[in-house]
Amino acid sequence: MRVRQREELNCQIVHDSLHRRPGWTLSYLLEGGGIVLGFGSIAIAGPWKDKPTLFEFYVLPEHRGRAFEIFTVLLAGSGARFFEAQTNDAVLLAMVLTWGGEMESEKIVFHDRFTTAIAVPGASLRCLTPMEEIQQAFVRRQGGGEWILEMAGKEVAKGGILFHYNVPYGDIYMEVAEPYRRRGLGSYLVQELKREAWQLGAIPSARCNTANVASRQTLQKAGFVPFAHILIGSFGRGNGDPLVTKAL
Repeated sequence: MRVRQREELNCQIVHDSLHRRPGWTLSYLLEGGGIVLGFGSIAIAGPWKDKPTLFEFYVLPEHRGRAFEIFTVLLAGSGARFFEAQTNDAVLLAMVLTWGGEMESEKIVFHDRFTTAIAVPGASLRCLTPMEEIQQAFVRRQGGGEWILEMAGKEVAKGGILFHYNVPYGDIYMEVAEPYRRRGLGSYLVQELKREAWQLGAIPSARCNTANVASRQTLQKAGFVPFAHILIGSFGRGNGDPLVTKAL
């Protein structure tokens, strides 16, 4: 079912890697009358220790007419008090908008949509991570590679690609040194990291904090387009009491 979920979303799934970290998640099979209906996953370790947080809810298409009913049972059985939801996941979004409270956007998620031709005379990109290590990270879905941008022999920016996500996505990050900001170097670096990702067989993606205007402008100049938010919040309102179960 997680394979089917990935296929439906057809994008980078920010919290996909949590399942590969032993002891970080609890997943629940949702069924009724001997029929499998879907599943839900709760984060319980790392930043979510002592803060059980629902981050996945999937209902098979033929049972989505019962999605609210099924979700009520998941809330009751899992004890989840918080959520982190990727807004392009329409089923989960409908649930958190119904039962969620104290909601805010933590991050904006971007996907690559345009090829750019930004030029910075004298700039050169140098990879710091052995290519074999990068390729292994891509296969293992853990780790990544790091690059630096140099001008006149000086390091002016650094960035990389992380593979802690569902195949075949790679998450791009970068930082420009303070004296070299507002010169277009960030967008140029992102553009070149996108090129490296494609050559590795990865689809480039990116995220930034909602309030970070400079970062989101940099990403957009390099051809990234926003397609989702990561909503965070708590459960505690909506139609019906989520602590009351109903037999399926």
